[in-house]
Amino acid sequence: MLKVIRSVLAAFFGVQSEANRQQDFQSISPWKFIVVGIFMTLVFVFLVGFVAWLAAN
Repeated sequence: MLKVIRSVLAAFFGVQSEANRQQDFQSISPWKFIVVGIFMTLVFVFLVGFVAWLAAN
């Protein structure tokens, strides 16, 4: 699971190499990446909203 999280974070920041991406999708189910990606996106949106709320108050 740590490898999936690391891969999703690398993709978020745009530093995922093509070789690593291909290796990940050959050895790990794409559904794990989809679920972790959606979860991490929700966490990011929550954090941005929280910081905006803090700045407004």
